[in-house]
Amino acid sequence: MADEEYIDEFENDDLQSETNDNLFERYRFVVDKGQSMLRIDKYLTDKMANVSRNRIQDAAEAGCIRVNDAVVKSNYRVKPLDLITIFLGTPAVDYHIVAQPIPLNISYEDEDILLINKQAGLVVHPGVGNHDGTLLNALAWHLKDDKNIDLNNPSIGLVHRIDKNTSGLLLIAKTPEAKSYLGKQFYEKTTSRLYQALVWGNVKNNEGTITGDLARDPRDRLQFTVFPEGENPFAKHAVTHYRVIERLGYVTLVECRLETGRTHQIRVHMKHIGHPLFNDERYGGNVILKGTTAAHYKSFIKNCFNTCPRQALHAKTLGFVHPRTKQIMNFECPLPPDMSELISQWREYSNEYLS
Repeated sequence: MADEEYIDEFENDDLQSETNDNLFERYRFVVDKGQSMLRIDKYLTDKMANVSRNRIQDAAEAGCIRVNDAVVKSNYRVKPLDLITIFLGTPAVDYHIVAQPIPLNISYEDEDILLINKQAGLVVHPGVGNHDGTLLNALAWHLKDDKNIDLNNPSIGLVHRIDKNTSGLLLIAKTPEAKSYLGKQFYEKTTSRLYQALVWGNVKNNEGTITGDLARDPRDRLQFTVFPEGENPFAKHAVTHYRVIERLGYVTLVECRLETGRTHQIRVHMKHIGHPLFNDERYGGNVILKGTTAAHYKSFIKNCFNTCPRQALHAKTLGFVHPRTKQIMNFECPLPPDMSELISQWREYSNEYLS
């Protein structure tokens, strides 16, 4: 379960006393080896998106938080490899993946792997607010005649993820051996991934590298932000390489190569250097950030937002070593119609008003 999906279940659950035997384990964390000693309420506030520190403290006082099977209070300081469990009064929702006939754009498939060109707007896996209608439900339908594949088995399935409103290539493992082999490549950063994004502003340099540790933004925990190295104990090292493809006046089409793969990495890094993704609502790109106050320009931007009603980001290429043949495989998928049309609109505007 992704961190964002902790929100409703934890906040809406009645906290129970530690004397109540009818508690259900709902969340489990193993503290990283390199973690410094930190109060458990602060540690869990960072790990669980949009759950307040007060709420966690209430849970601790109710005896719902345990470390290594012992109830702890909110001032307990976590240590490396501590096992933290949170017990609540209701069981977790069982997101059993059922087969649903949802269209998929399959770029490649063999007995070991499956490559999807995911459409924007399709959630990747079930969670709070999205119990079905996801990519995994669609895959279950596509693979329903293969009795050896059960997508409820965590040893197969998604090797990596992309955001709901990002389009592009997504890799699926059909066997445990394939998932293990491919997962190691992503962990060791030996895969190659290129994204294309339309960003606000005229990017100054033709190419560059953005290095900045990422962690949740304390002001809005559904967002991530960049922290100076060593400032935030939860921040993860992240590197994005970018290259300008086309300058279109008030926006720029860029190519981004991921050296690391952190949540929202491109979206956060581009905002960090002053160029939020076009129409990225979460990171402030869904308002006019560059341009004029002319009525015709405001109307043009409104039309652009309608053309591409999501962040303008596409996972264009993916390269990896095949788990069985050990051959290098490289795949590319074209920009989807909404981004292609958006770029065409900006070309026309730039040629007419800015040339």
